[in-house]
Amino acid sequence: MISTTHGEINTPVFMPVGTVGAVKSVAPWELRELGAEIILGNTYHLYLRPGEKLIEEFGGLAKFNRWEGPILTDSGGFQVFSLGTGKTTKSGESLVKISEDGVEFKSHLDGEKHYFTPEKVVDIQIALGSDIIMPLDVCPPSKAKKAEVERAVNLSIKWLKRSKEHLELKAKSLPALFGIVQGGIYSDLRERCAKEMIELDLPGYAIGGLAVGESQGEMLEIVSLCDKLLPKDKPRYLMGVGTPDDIEKATRLGVDMFDCVLPTRLARHGTAYKLKAKSLKFKAAKDGIFEEINLLKSKNKDSKEVIDANCQCPACKNGFSRAYLHHLIKEREILGIRLLTLHNLHTYLRLMDNIRKTVG
Repeated sequence: MISTTHGEINTPVFMPVGTVGAVKSVAPWELRELGAEIILGNTYHLYLRPGEKLIEEFGGLAKFNRWEGPILTDSGGFQVFSLGTGKTTKSGESLVKISEDGVEFKSHLDGEKHYFTPEKVVDIQIALGSDIIMPLDVCPPSKAKKAEVERAVNLSIKWLKRSKEHLELKAKSLPALFGIVQGGIYSDLRERCAKEMIELDLPGYAIGGLAVGESQGEMLEIVSLCDKLLPKDKPRYLMGVGTPDDIEKATRLGVDMFDCVLPTRLARHGTAYKLKAKSLKFKAAKDGIFEEINLLKSKNKDSKEVIDANCQCPACKNGFSRAYLHHLIKEREILGIRLLTLHNLHTYLRLMDNIRKTVG
C-alpha cells in the first residue's frame, strides 16, 4: 500500500492515463465507480496547455479535474524525446537538443521553443499538486546503440540527483520523487543505473525505457533483473506497460504500479479485451488469459452476444450487444467509444483487484 496526501493506494495498481488531465471520454466519478485509485497526468502536455500556473490557481490537478484522488505525473521526458526521434528541421537539425543541463524542444502545438531542466520539471509537477512525481530522464529509442543508451543512463542519474536536491529545498508537504531506471536491454547498464539510484534512498523506483519496440521476452527479462536489483520494500513502477497479459506477468516479477494508454486507445478503434476463461484466475496460459475482440469485424455485425458474459462493466451488465457496439463504432458515435473504454478499464482494474486478493 502507498500512502499519499490524497489517499491510500492498494498495490499492485493500474493507473488510467489522463494525459491532458482527463481519462478520455470517462468522468472522474465513473473512474471511482470502476475501482480506480490513482490516475496519471502528463507534465509535457499540461505544461503546454492549459499551463501549470493556471492549474495551481485551482488548487492542483486533482481539484481542477475534480478527481480529488491521488495523481502521478510523469516528467514529460518520454514525450519530448519522442518528438525528436528521427525528425529534423529543414536544415537537418533535430527537433530536440539534449545538453548536460537539460533539453530544448519545440511544442507540437505551435512550434514554439521550450527548455526543460530537471529543476523546472520538478517545479511544474509541484504546481500541478502531484502526489508522485517523475524526474526528467532520457529515454532512448529501442534500437539505440549501447553508447547512446549509456549516455542516457548517465544523464538520467545526473538529472535525478539534481531533481532530488531541488525538491529538498522546497518547504512543507512534498510529493514522492521516484527514480527511473534506464539502460535499454543492456543488463550491465540497468544494474549500474539501479545501483546509483538506490543510493539516493528514494520512496520508489520506476523501470523506464521499455515497451518501446523490444520483444515481450526482452521486456520481461529486464523486469526480472530489476526485481533482483530494486528494494523489495518500496514500490516498483513499470512505465507504459502494457496489455493485461503483460501486466499479469510483470506482477509475478514484483511490479507494483502500471500505466498504459492501451485500454482507452484500443476502445477508440473498436477493440475490447475479453477474458478467455469463465472466471479470472491468477494463472496465465502460455498464449495469455485475455483476447482482443475487434468489434468492427463483420462477424460482429449481427451478434447478440455482449463482449464478455462474465463481465460486470456498464456495457456488459446492461446487455449492449456486439452488434449494437459494432454499429456505434462504425458510425463513430461517442457512446460506442465510451462503452468500450469503460469495459476495457473495468477489465484492467478487475485484473488488479483479483491479483491483490489472490497474492495479497
